[in-house]
Amino acid sequence: MKKVGITGQNGFVGSHLYNTLGLNPEEFERIDFHKEFFDIPQKLDAFVEQCDVIVHLAAMNRHPDPDVIFDTNVKLVKELTESLERMGSKAHIIFSSSSQEEKDNLYGKSKKEGREIFVKWAEVSGGKFTGMIIPNVFGPFGKPNYNSFIATFCHKLTHGETPVIDSDGDVKLIYIAELVQEIIKQIKTGETKNVYEIPHTSVNKVSEVLKKLENYKKLYFENGEIPVLESKFDLNLFNTFRCYFDIKNHYPVKFTQHTDPRGAFVEVIRLGIGGQCSFSTTVPGITRGNHFHTRKIERFAVIKGKALIQLRKIDTDEVHDFYLDGAEPAYVDMPVWYTHSIKNVGEEELYTIFWINEPFNPEDADTYFLNV
Repeated sequence: MKKVGITGQNGFVGSHLYNTLGLNPEEFERIDFHKEFFDIPQKLDAFVEQCDVIVHLAAMNRHPDPDVIFDTNVKLVKELTESLERMGSKAHIIFSSSSQEEKDNLYGKSKKEGREIFVKWAEVSGGKFTGMIIPNVFGPFGKPNYNSFIATFCHKLTHGETPVIDSDGDVKLIYIAELVQEIIKQIKTGETKNVYEIPHTSVNKVSEVLKKLENYKKLYFENGEIPVLESKFDLNLFNTFRCYFDIKNHYPVKFTQHTDPRGAFVEVIRLGIGGQCSFSTTVPGITRGNHFHTRKIERFAVIKGKALIQLRKIDTDEVHDFYLDGAEPAYVDMPVWYTHSIKNVGEEELYTIFWINEPFNPEDADTYFLNV
Protein backbone atom coordinates (compact mmCIF):
# COMPACT_ATOMS: atom_id res chain seq x y z
CA MET A 1 0.00 0.00 0.00
CA LYS A 2 1.30 3.44 -0.95
CA LYS A 3 0.73 6.47 1.26
CA VAL A 4 -0.26 9.35 -1.01
CA GLY A 5 -0.59 13.02 -0.13
CA ILE A 6 -2.01 15.68 -2.43
CA THR A 7 -1.26 19.38 -2.07
CA GLY A 8 -4.24 21.22 -3.45
CA GLN A 9 -6.38 18.33 -2.23
CA ASN A 10 -9.60 20.35 -2.37
CA GLY A 11 -9.01 21.85 -5.81
CA PHE A 12 -10.47 20.68 -9.11
CA VAL A 13 -7.87 18.03 -9.98
CA GLY A 14 -6.99 17.33 -6.35
CA SER A 15 -10.52 16.48 -5.26
CA HIS A 16 -11.06 14.12 -8.21
CA LEU A 17 -7.74 12.39 -7.53
CA TYR A 18 -8.42 12.17 -3.79
CA ASN A 19 -11.90 10.68 -4.34
CA THR A 20 -10.69 8.21 -6.97
CA LEU A 21 -7.85 6.96 -4.75
CA GLY A 22 -10.51 6.41 -2.09
CA LEU A 23 -12.19 3.85 -4.35
CA ASN A 24 -9.12 1.60 -3.92
CA PRO A 25 -8.39 1.53 -0.16
CA GLU A 26 -6.46 -1.73 -0.50
CA GLU A 27 -3.88 0.01 -2.74
CA PHE A 28 -3.67 3.55 -1.41
CA GLU A 29 -3.76 5.29 1.95
CA ARG A 30 -4.62 8.98 1.57
CA ILE A 31 -2.65 11.37 3.78
CA ASP A 32 -4.79 14.45 4.28
CA PHE A 33 -3.37 17.84 3.39
CA HIS A 34 -4.65 21.28 4.42
CA LYS A 35 -3.50 24.47 2.73
CA GLU A 36 -2.43 26.04 6.03
CA PHE A 37 0.36 23.44 6.20
CA PHE A 38 2.39 25.74 3.95
CA ASP A 39 2.27 28.37 6.70
CA ILE A 40 3.23 25.99 9.52
CA PRO A 41 6.56 24.20 8.84
CA GLN A 42 6.01 21.65 11.61
CA LYS A 43 2.71 20.50 10.05
CA LEU A 44 4.18 20.45 6.57
CA ASP A 45 7.06 18.32 7.88
CA ALA A 46 4.65 15.92 9.58
CA PHE A 47 2.72 15.58 6.32
CA VAL A 48 5.88 15.00 4.25
CA GLU A 49 7.21 12.43 6.70
CA GLN A 50 4.10 10.24 6.24
CA CYS A 51 4.05 10.23 2.43
CA ASP A 52 5.52 7.73 -0.02
CA VAL A 53 4.15 9.86 -2.85
CA ILE A 54 3.29 13.57 -2.92
CA VAL A 55 1.26 14.92 -5.83
CA HIS A 56 1.95 18.66 -5.87
CA LEU A 57 -1.11 20.34 -7.38
CA ALA A 58 -1.37 23.44 -5.18
CA ALA A 59 -0.92 26.52 -7.34
CA MET A 60 -2.39 29.88 -8.23
CA ASN A 61 -3.84 30.08 -11.74
CA ARG A 62 -5.33 33.56 -11.86
CA HIS A 63 -4.67 36.91 -10.20
CA PRO A 64 -4.84 40.51 -11.42
CA ASP A 65 -1.08 40.79 -10.89
CA PRO A 66 0.89 38.10 -12.82
CA ASP A 67 3.90 38.63 -10.56
CA VAL A 68 1.82 37.39 -7.63
CA ILE A 69 1.06 34.20 -9.57
CA PHE A 70 4.75 33.62 -10.30
CA ASP A 71 5.95 34.37 -6.77
CA THR A 72 3.23 32.27 -5.13
CA ASN A 73 3.78 29.17 -7.25
CA VAL A 74 7.57 29.22 -6.92
CA LYS A 75 7.25 29.86 -3.16
CA LEU A 76 5.01 26.78 -2.71
CA VAL A 77 7.54 24.58 -4.53
CA LYS A 78 10.44 25.92 -2.46
CA GLU A 79 8.56 25.40 0.82
CA LEU A 80 7.78 21.81 -0.12
CA THR A 81 11.36 21.01 -1.20
CA GLU A 82 12.73 22.60 1.98
CA SER A 83 10.45 20.35 4.02
CA LEU A 84 11.56 17.31 1.99
CA GLU A 85 15.18 18.24 2.76
CA ARG A 86 14.50 18.75 6.48
CA MET A 87 12.86 15.33 6.74
CA GLY A 88 15.41 13.56 4.55
CA SER A 89 12.50 12.33 2.44
CA LYS A 90 12.98 10.28 -0.71
CA ALA A 91 9.31 10.43 -1.61
CA HIS A 92 8.14 10.28 -5.21
CA ILE A 93 7.09 13.83 -6.14
CA ILE A 94 4.58 14.16 -8.96
CA PHE A 95 4.25 17.76 -10.15
CA SER A 96 1.49 19.22 -12.28
CA SER A 97 3.05 21.53 -14.78
CA SER A 98 1.30 22.96 -17.80
CA SER A 99 1.42 23.13 -21.57
CA GLN A 100 1.89 26.87 -20.98
CA GLU A 101 5.49 26.28 -19.83
CA GLU A 102 6.89 27.57 -23.10
CA LYS A 103 4.47 30.46 -23.46
CA ASP A 104 5.40 34.02 -22.63
CA ASN A 105 3.41 34.36 -19.41
CA LEU A 106 4.38 34.28 -15.76
CA TYR A 107 2.06 31.39 -14.92
CA GLY A 108 3.85 29.16 -17.45
CA LYS A 109 7.25 30.42 -16.28
CA SER A 110 6.34 29.67 -12.65
CA LYS A 111 5.49 26.10 -13.61
CA LYS A 112 8.73 25.63 -15.53
CA GLU A 113 10.85 27.02 -12.68
CA GLY A 114 8.99 24.88 -10.15
CA ARG A 115 9.64 21.76 -12.19
CA GLU A 116 13.36 22.59 -12.44
CA ILE A 117 13.57 23.08 -8.64
CA PHE A 118 12.09 19.61 -8.11
CA VAL A 119 14.51 18.10 -10.66
CA LYS A 120 17.48 19.49 -8.71
CA TRP A 121 16.03 18.25 -5.41
CA ALA A 122 15.61 14.73 -6.80
CA GLU A 123 19.18 14.68 -8.18
CA VAL A 124 20.67 15.70 -4.84
CA SER A 125 18.40 13.71 -2.51
CA GLY A 126 17.98 10.53 -4.51
CA GLY A 127 14.23 11.01 -4.52
CA LYS A 128 11.99 10.35 -7.49
CA PHE A 129 10.34 13.04 -9.58
CA THR A 130 7.72 13.10 -12.33
CA GLY A 131 7.10 16.43 -14.05
CA MET A 132 3.74 16.17 -15.81
CA ILE A 133 3.01 18.56 -18.67
CA ILE A 134 -0.78 18.64 -18.66
CA PRO A 135 -3.06 19.76 -21.50
CA ASN A 136 -6.33 21.64 -20.91
CA VAL A 137 -8.46 19.76 -18.38
CA PHE A 138 -12.27 19.72 -18.13
CA GLY A 139 -14.80 17.81 -16.07
CA PRO A 140 -17.44 17.97 -13.34
CA PHE A 141 -17.11 20.57 -10.58
CA GLY A 142 -14.52 22.77 -12.28
CA LYS A 143 -14.82 26.44 -11.34
CA PRO A 144 -16.33 28.69 -14.00
CA ASN A 145 -14.12 31.60 -15.08
CA TYR A 146 -11.16 29.77 -13.56
CA ASN A 147 -10.50 26.13 -14.46
CA SER A 148 -11.63 25.92 -18.09
CA PHE A 149 -13.76 27.53 -20.76
CA ILE A 150 -16.01 24.45 -20.63
CA ALA A 151 -16.79 25.07 -16.95
CA THR A 152 -17.64 28.68 -17.80
CA PHE A 153 -19.89 27.70 -20.71
CA CYS A 154 -21.72 25.04 -18.65
CA HIS A 155 -22.34 27.41 -15.76
CA LYS A 156 -23.65 30.18 -17.98
CA LEU A 157 -25.96 27.91 -19.99
CA THR A 158 -27.55 26.48 -16.83
CA HIS A 159 -27.87 29.84 -15.04
CA GLY A 160 -29.60 32.00 -17.59
CA GLU A 161 -26.48 33.60 -19.07
CA THR A 162 -25.08 33.66 -22.60
CA PRO A 163 -21.57 32.28 -23.19
CA VAL A 164 -19.19 34.39 -25.26
CA ILE A 165 -16.26 32.99 -27.25
CA ASP A 166 -13.19 35.15 -26.67
CA SER A 167 -10.99 33.29 -29.12
CA ASP A 168 -12.08 30.42 -31.34
CA GLY A 169 -9.67 27.70 -32.32
CA ASP A 170 -8.66 24.08 -31.74
CA VAL A 171 -8.00 23.14 -28.10
CA LYS A 172 -6.26 19.98 -26.90
CA LEU A 173 -8.29 18.54 -24.05
CA ILE A 174 -8.22 15.76 -21.47
CA TYR A 175 -11.14 14.72 -19.27
CA ILE A 176 -10.50 14.87 -15.54
CA ALA A 177 -11.04 11.12 -15.03
CA GLU A 178 -8.53 10.39 -17.81
CA LEU A 179 -5.98 12.70 -16.19
CA VAL A 180 -6.52 11.07 -12.81
CA GLN A 181 -5.84 7.63 -14.31
CA GLU A 182 -2.60 8.99 -15.80
CA ILE A 183 -1.54 10.27 -12.37
CA ILE A 184 -2.42 6.96 -10.72
CA LYS A 185 -0.35 5.16 -13.36
CA GLN A 186 2.64 7.31 -12.40
CA ILE A 187 2.01 6.64 -8.70
CA LYS A 188 2.05 2.90 -9.36
CA THR A 189 5.11 2.79 -11.63
CA GLY A 190 7.14 5.18 -9.46
CA GLU A 191 9.49 6.12 -12.29
CA THR A 192 11.49 9.33 -12.54
CA LYS A 193 10.46 11.35 -15.58
CA ASN A 194 11.69 14.92 -15.48
CA VAL A 195 9.38 15.78 -18.36
CA TYR A 196 6.29 13.67 -19.00
CA GLU A 197 3.89 15.11 -21.53
CA ILE A 198 0.46 13.68 -20.79
CA PRO A 199 -1.26 13.08 -24.13
CA HIS A 200 -4.49 14.90 -24.84
CA THR A 201 -7.47 12.68 -25.60
CA SER A 202 -9.37 14.97 -27.97
CA VAL A 203 -8.98 18.10 -30.04
CA ASN A 204 -12.03 20.32 -30.28
CA LYS A 205 -12.85 23.72 -31.69
CA VAL A 206 -14.21 26.05 -29.00
CA SER A 207 -17.23 26.95 -31.12
CA GLU A 208 -18.03 23.26 -31.72
CA VAL A 209 -17.93 22.53 -27.98
CA LEU A 210 -20.32 25.42 -27.37
CA LYS A 211 -22.65 24.12 -30.06
CA LYS A 212 -22.79 20.71 -28.35
CA LEU A 213 -23.47 22.31 -24.97
CA GLU A 214 -26.22 24.50 -26.41
CA ASN A 215 -27.81 21.33 -27.81
CA TYR A 216 -27.59 19.69 -24.36
CA LYS A 217 -29.29 22.72 -22.87
CA LYS A 218 -32.17 22.59 -25.34
CA LEU A 219 -32.71 18.83 -25.30
CA TYR A 220 -31.79 17.86 -21.75
CA PHE A 221 -31.82 20.89 -19.44
CA GLU A 222 -35.07 22.24 -20.87
CA ASN A 223 -36.85 19.05 -22.01
CA GLY A 224 -35.26 16.10 -20.18
CA GLU A 225 -34.20 14.26 -23.35
CA ILE A 226 -30.91 12.34 -23.30
CA PRO A 227 -29.05 13.53 -26.42
CA VAL A 228 -27.16 11.48 -28.96
CA LEU A 229 -23.65 10.89 -27.56
CA GLU A 230 -21.51 9.66 -30.42
CA SER A 231 -18.12 9.53 -28.72
CA LYS A 232 -16.44 9.17 -25.36
CA PHE A 233 -15.78 12.92 -25.47
CA ASP A 234 -19.52 13.55 -25.90
CA LEU A 235 -20.32 11.40 -22.85
CA ASN A 236 -17.67 13.16 -20.77
CA LEU A 237 -18.87 16.58 -21.92
CA PHE A 238 -22.50 15.68 -21.16
CA ASN A 239 -21.65 14.42 -17.67
CA THR A 240 -19.70 17.64 -17.09
CA PHE A 241 -22.68 19.72 -18.22
CA ARG A 242 -25.07 17.85 -15.89
CA CYS A 243 -23.05 18.82 -12.83
CA TYR A 244 -23.71 22.54 -13.22
CA PHE A 245 -27.46 22.37 -12.57
CA ASP A 246 -28.88 24.03 -9.50
CA ILE A 247 -30.34 20.66 -8.53
CA LYS A 248 -32.29 22.03 -5.58
CA ASN A 249 -34.42 24.07 -7.95
CA HIS A 250 -34.27 21.84 -11.03
CA TYR A 251 -35.60 18.61 -9.50
CA PRO A 252 -37.98 16.90 -9.30
CA VAL A 253 -39.11 17.41 -12.89
CA LYS A 254 -42.81 16.62 -13.38
CA PHE A 255 -43.85 14.55 -16.36
CA THR A 256 -46.51 15.65 -18.83
CA GLN A 257 -49.58 13.45 -18.39
CA HIS A 258 -52.00 12.78 -21.22
CA THR A 259 -55.33 11.65 -19.79
CA ASP A 260 -58.54 10.36 -21.31
CA PRO A 261 -61.37 8.08 -20.09
CA ARG A 262 -59.05 5.07 -20.31
CA GLY A 263 -56.51 6.53 -17.87
CA ALA A 264 -53.19 8.35 -18.31
CA PHE A 265 -50.13 8.11 -20.55
CA VAL A 266 -46.71 9.45 -19.53
CA GLU A 267 -43.49 9.49 -21.58
CA VAL A 268 -40.76 8.59 -19.06
CA ILE A 269 -37.66 9.26 -21.13
CA ARG A 270 -36.75 10.21 -24.69
CA LEU A 271 -33.39 8.87 -25.80
CA GLY A 272 -30.71 9.61 -28.32
CA ILE A 273 -28.82 6.63 -26.84
CA GLY A 274 -29.73 3.17 -25.57
CA GLY A 275 -29.23 1.74 -22.12
CA GLN A 276 -31.13 -0.34 -19.63
CA CYS A 277 -34.64 0.33 -18.34
CA SER A 278 -35.83 -1.40 -15.16
CA PHE A 279 -38.94 -1.45 -12.99
CA SER A 280 -39.19 -1.99 -9.26
CA THR A 281 -41.70 -2.13 -6.47
CA THR A 282 -40.64 -1.12 -2.97
CA VAL A 283 -42.60 -1.83 0.19
CA PRO A 284 -43.22 0.94 2.74
CA GLY A 285 -40.20 1.97 4.81
CA ILE A 286 -37.59 0.33 2.55
CA THR A 287 -34.65 2.23 1.01
CA ARG A 288 -32.89 1.33 -2.22
CA GLY A 289 -29.60 2.62 -3.59
CA ASN A 290 -27.04 4.31 -1.32
CA HIS A 291 -24.42 4.21 -4.05
CA PHE A 292 -22.82 6.50 -6.62
CA HIS A 293 -21.47 6.32 -10.15
CA THR A 294 -18.49 8.03 -11.75
CA ARG A 295 -19.59 7.86 -15.40
CA LYS A 296 -23.16 6.51 -15.66
CA ILE A 297 -26.27 8.56 -16.44
CA GLU A 298 -29.27 7.45 -14.37
CA ARG A 299 -32.92 8.48 -13.98
CA PHE A 300 -35.35 7.57 -11.19
CA ALA A 301 -38.99 8.01 -12.26
CA VAL A 302 -41.73 7.58 -9.63
CA ILE A 303 -45.06 6.54 -11.16
CA LYS A 304 -47.00 5.28 -8.12
CA GLY A 305 -46.67 5.82 -4.40
CA LYS A 306 -44.64 8.32 -2.38
CA ALA A 307 -40.85 8.46 -2.40
CA LEU A 308 -38.00 10.39 -0.85
CA ILE A 309 -35.02 10.62 -3.21
CA GLN A 310 -31.83 11.86 -1.55
CA LEU A 311 -28.58 13.00 -3.19
CA ARG A 312 -25.25 13.99 -1.64
CA LYS A 313 -22.00 14.86 -3.42
CA ILE A 314 -19.60 12.41 -1.83
CA ASP A 315 -17.10 14.90 -0.41
CA THR A 316 -19.75 17.19 1.10
CA ASP A 317 -22.26 16.95 3.94
CA GLU A 318 -25.19 18.66 2.19
CA VAL A 319 -28.09 16.26 1.48
CA HIS A 320 -30.69 17.21 -1.13
CA ASP A 321 -34.18 15.86 -0.40
CA PHE A 322 -36.75 15.43 -3.17
CA TYR A 323 -40.27 14.20 -2.38
CA LEU A 324 -42.06 12.59 -5.31
CA ASP A 325 -45.65 11.38 -5.54
CA GLY A 326 -47.07 9.08 -8.21
CA ALA A 327 -50.18 11.25 -8.26
CA GLU A 328 -47.96 13.73 -10.12
CA PRO A 329 -45.35 11.49 -11.80
CA ALA A 330 -41.86 13.03 -11.79
CA TYR A 331 -38.19 12.15 -12.13
CA VAL A 332 -34.79 12.98 -10.69
CA ASP A 333 -31.52 12.34 -12.58
CA MET A 334 -28.36 11.37 -10.71
CA PRO A 335 -25.22 13.47 -11.33
CA VAL A 336 -21.92 11.60 -11.30
CA TRP A 337 -20.13 11.44 -7.92
CA TYR A 338 -23.44 11.96 -6.05
CA THR A 339 -24.43 9.09 -3.79
CA HIS A 340 -28.18 8.60 -3.99
CA SER A 341 -31.06 6.63 -2.54
CA ILE A 342 -34.81 6.23 -2.86
CA LYS A 343 -37.11 5.39 0.06
CA ASN A 344 -40.77 4.48 0.15
CA VAL A 345 -42.25 7.05 2.56
CA GLY A 346 -45.89 6.22 1.77
CA GLU A 347 -48.32 3.56 2.94
CA GLU A 348 -48.62 1.65 -0.33
CA GLU A 349 -46.12 -0.04 -2.62
CA LEU A 350 -43.83 2.36 -4.47
CA TYR A 351 -43.51 1.85 -8.24
CA THR A 352 -40.32 3.19 -9.78
CA ILE A 353 -38.86 3.05 -13.29
CA PHE A 354 -35.05 3.17 -13.42
CA TRP A 355 -33.13 4.00 -16.61
CA ILE A 356 -29.36 3.91 -16.93
CA ASN A 357 -27.29 4.52 -20.05
CA GLU A 358 -25.34 1.24 -20.00
CA PRO A 359 -26.42 -2.29 -19.04
CA PHE A 360 -25.10 -3.56 -15.74
CA ASN A 361 -21.73 -5.30 -16.05
CA PRO A 362 -20.52 -6.97 -12.83
CA GLU A 363 -16.92 -6.81 -14.13
CA ASP A 364 -17.12 -3.01 -14.52
CA ALA A 365 -20.16 -1.96 -12.50
CA ASP A 366 -19.16 1.68 -11.81
CA THR A 367 -21.28 1.35 -8.65
CA TYR A 368 -19.76 2.30 -5.29
CA PHE A 369 -21.78 1.86 -2.13
CA LEU A 370 -21.92 4.80 0.27
CA ASN A 371 -24.73 5.89 2.53
CA VAL A 372 -26.31 9.21 1.67
